[in-house]
Amino acid sequence: MIPIWRVPATLRTILVLALTLLIVGIAHAQQVQVPSVNIGINPGGAKGGNEVSTSLQLMALLTVLSIAPALLILTTAFSRIVIILSLLRTAMGTQNIPPNQVVIGLSLFLTFFVMSPTYEAVNKDAVMPLMAKTITFEQAVNRAEKPVKAFMLKNTYKKDLQLFLEYKGEQPKTRDQVSLVSLIPAFIISELKTAFVVGFYMFIPFLIIDLIVASVLMSMGMMMMPPVVVSLPAKILVFVLADGWSVVVSAVLSGYR
Repeated sequence: MIPIWRVPATLRTILVLALTLLIVGIAHAQQVQVPSVNIGINPGGAKGGNEVSTSLQLMALLTVLSIAPALLILTTAFSRIVIILSLLRTAMGTQNIPPNQVVIGLSLFLTFFVMSPTYEAVNKDAVMPLMAKTITFEQAVNRAEKPVKAFMLKNTYKKDLQLFLEYKGEQPKTRDQVSLVSLIPAFIISELKTAFVVGFYMFIPFLIIDLIVASVLMSMGMMMMPPVVVSLPAKILVFVLADGWSVVVSAVLSGYR
């Protein structure tokens, strides 16, 4: 057993903080009565309007929570970033390296970085006034919709947006009049298109390395050796020397300025 004084100072601080939070949590749990939550259908009917309103709000909350992952993926920069990183891994030929957890985690944090100005505007204009009860829920939704819609419009091709507007028969006169029903699928298509264009450009240098290695092996008469055995270390070396991760992330972030 390692004496406590030999544990690094940072680790001791974390252990003390965790122990303090545990003690405070146990003491607080003994004093606070946690209400039980029951979700079900009462055949006898609701007893009043408040009960109906609460039930509808609970159903709406559960619905929002169920579609929250889809909203995060399809209305933010996540789709473009995760596709670019996945295509980069495929172009290098490293199979599952980096692992899917690393690719998705990096994409998620880059998404938060890109979307931070939009979410700050939503928090300032909609969430905080709603929490302060200075505006209604409908007003908060309208205010939150504006920065999100502005972000998607900025990164949506006009041709893709016009496609859905024509199918739906909409003719908005201003950007604010564009409905989310038409904007979201147009934004998704634009993100996919941009991601595949960036992925194509990333494939070119790695494809050139593969061709050079294959030609050298053929000229040396080493036809039995798989080119990937030689090209994979070469591609990793070139990628590291070119500071590839910084270049790729910089290219992704510059697309959202």
